[in-house]
Amino acid sequence: MRKILIPTDFSKNAMNALKYAVELFKYERSEFYIMHAYQDDIYADESKLSQDNLKTVTASVSEESQKELEKTVEAIKAISPNPRHTFNIISANNLLVDEADKIVDEQNIDVIVMGTKGETDDKKVTFGSYTLQVLRYVQCPVLAIPADYKYTQPKHILFPTNYLIPYKRRELKLLCEMASPYRAAIDILYISKSEKLSMRQKDNQNFIKEELSKNTINFKIEKSNQVSNKQIINSIYEYIKKNHVDMLVMVNTRHSFLENILFQSTIDELSLHLDIPFLALQNMKRN
Repeated sequence: MRKILIPTDFSKNAMNALKYAVELFKYERSEFYIMHAYQDDIYADESKLSQDNLKTVTASVSEESQKELEKTVEAIKAISPNPRHTFNIISANNLLVDEADKIVDEQNIDVIVMGTKGETDDKKVTFGSYTLQVLRYVQCPVLAIPADYKYTQPKHILFPTNYLIPYKRRELKLLCEMASPYRAAIDILYISKSEKLSMRQKDNQNFIKEELSKNTINFKIEKSNQVSNKQIINSIYEYIKKNHVDMLVMVNTRHSFLENILFQSTIDELSLHLDIPFLALQNMKRN
């Protein structure tokens, strides 16, 4: 049973991510947890909030959250009446990251699927603030879906890596099982000054090969005179455009390339304006 968490702010982008998720996992028995954390909504207009009306405002926001979640489930069932899928709704007086972290732990969630941006939909940034928080702090793979992205079967997946990370079997299995129903080709891209791999890199490469064995895997090496963050991002972006990639996969762990760019305020100035789904594997210790 695949367990999928869908945070929502009831925006068009959030609904689009949910539609993508039910389509992507249509062949799997899946349990969806559609969650709205509304604490920020309570304090959205503090000028109208006082100790006297706090309970009233909280009750009103809570009731509205529950109603919108029920509408969301009705809408997605009408769009995708899949007997393999079940839906749970969670309305919580909590912060998004804290509630997501809690649900991931309690329900042993496999993947979080959410829009790259929420209600604000700032055109100048790739990731909205909430998506960035989840990518940075919640210990679970995150599949981020761009605004207005129309579902396309993931036939061609790009997985850039330096082969230095000790990958987690559970997370590579998730990628394998996401890709295999669509007979996707996975390009493992190594951007480096040298084409030679160390023994450690070769071991990690073999591990990837074993865990993704259900799929077609293409090991690619792209030589570059520079391997700075900006150069790597630009190389990835160019590869996506030239090779018609349907999904980008990267691993986020301590001191990794992805961690570096996620924690930089200039991430969007580095030309990685993604218009395809982005899967961040978190490489954490899970059961």
